Amino acid sequence: MHWSNEFRYKLLLKLNNAAISHHTKEGLFNAIAAELKKNFSHDRLSINLYDSKSRSISYFASADGISPKGISTNESRSVSKGSISQLVITSEKPVIIEDLTLYSHLASIPSMIRAKLKSTMAFPMIIRKDIIGSIHFSFRNKPKHINELTEIFFEVSRQIAISVENMLNYNQLKKINAKLLLQRRFLISDINAQHQQDEFIHVSQSMADVIHKLEQVADTDMPVLLTGETGTGKSYLARYIHNLSLRKNQIFVKINCPSLTPSLFESELFGYSKGAFTGANTDRIGRFEIADGGTIFLDEIGELPLVLQAKLLQAFQDMTFERVGDSRTRKINSRVISATNVDIESAIEAGLFRRDLLYRINTFTINIPPLRERVEDIPILIKKINEIESEINHRSPPIYTDEAIKALCYLDWSGNVRELKNFIKQIIVLKPGEKIYKKDVRKIYAPFDRQKKDTETNQWKLSNAERQHIEKILTKTKGVIAGSNGAAKLLGLPRSTLQYRLKTHRINPKNFS
Repeated sequence: MHWSNEFRYKLLLKLNNAAISHHTKEGLFNAIAAELKKNFSHDRLSINLYDSKSRSISYFASADGISPKGISTNESRSVSKGSISQLVITSEKPVIIEDLTLYSHLASIPSMIRAKLKSTMAFPMIIRKDIIGSIHFSFRNKPKHINELTEIFFEVSRQIAISVENMLNYNQLKKINAKLLLQRRFLISDINAQHQQDEFIHVSQSMADVIHKLEQVADTDMPVLLTGETGTGKSYLARYIHNLSLRKNQIFVKINCPSLTPSLFESELFGYSKGAFTGANTDRIGRFEIADGGTIFLDEIGELPLVLQAKLLQAFQDMTFERVGDSRTRKINSRVISATNVDIESAIEAGLFRRDLLYRINTFTINIPPLRERVEDIPILIKKINEIESEINHRSPPIYTDEAIKALCYLDWSGNVRELKNFIKQIIVLKPGEKIYKKDVRKIYAPFDRQKKDTETNQWKLSNAERQHIEKILTKTKGVIAGSNGAAKLLGLPRSTLQYRLKTHRINPKNFS
């Protein structure tokens, strides 16, 4: 049979047109297979992708026609020595076998023979001198005009190679774009952090020592644990470390541990694959993957429930993870910085924190002193915060008298710099451009202080009410936690959540049995 130049041109054009609108492997493969079926009689068609870095192959999509058992589209394996794929990839030339039974010693041929295939023709897919895979045509009966068929299939393989590479590049760019969009979200959400430099204006020796330690460890990849009370600026210092590190040009991803619920933990941190659960209509990368090459900041890690600590530890063992719904292991290269206002050693003794996780996150520990231990920093903080916040809020900055500054230095800033900043914001709103005296400080701080104490009282009342309710239910269940009649069921809580709250309130269920 003779295939004219016009036929060949039209075939290649049709293959190109069939492929151009498809951006998934299955869609592209099915379009190619359908067009080839119109013009050639073959019993099996398959395309292999080749990864030169790992020297492995994987099916591009499900094979069309007779499909001997082999590797799936979701896995890859090393190129088998003596297989047809290996011969094509190493030689970068077509491999034509008219009678498979004569080559049954080759690795991939016995399964083809069992599928009653007689002949096979395999062609390299080459783009700019790089081989990206191979395309295979197999037959139950030896094809006629094999020399001419070899010639036209070689041309077809070059056109298919272009289509496959275009599709792979499209999907790679799509993934990169999705990652960039997520990174942009994190960068935008963190943009206010650029206005926090007032928090570490300091003259105290204690803060100078902290900054010195940060600078010593910044250019290493050591995990750092920042400890200190709420409002001392641990988030800012984590970013400070990142900005001094060799990863400063990569992304800084903050993870607020208390906000991570057990149901969303893995999908939020590790991402998920399409179809992993209802509503997972596309692949999505998690925060760990976004932070690849940069820094992961685990804020308030001490408040992470035990069940989630175990999952986090598993990822930290060798910095690998699996997306939800995907069995492939992915590796990341990120620096880990953690922060907590919890006394970790006490939490470990109470059974609320895993010691093995602590070993992973605290190679270098830095404690941030509270504001009451660096009173000499308060005047300069007031000045800087006053300037910055007045500009942000479009107000004239109040003018503090010396007696007002002195009064502020001896107030109880239990919320540390964050509380001081909130107080100064109130003064900016109430007395823009005015002189601030000691009496003004007392007048404005009094309701501010009452509000703070009321909040603390309400939090205590809520905590106490929760404890009493749990104890009431445990009395009813006689200390039984699990099961259809257990306390967790009656409270409407997951068992792990109840166990966490029992440890938080230091309640022993055995006391109710």
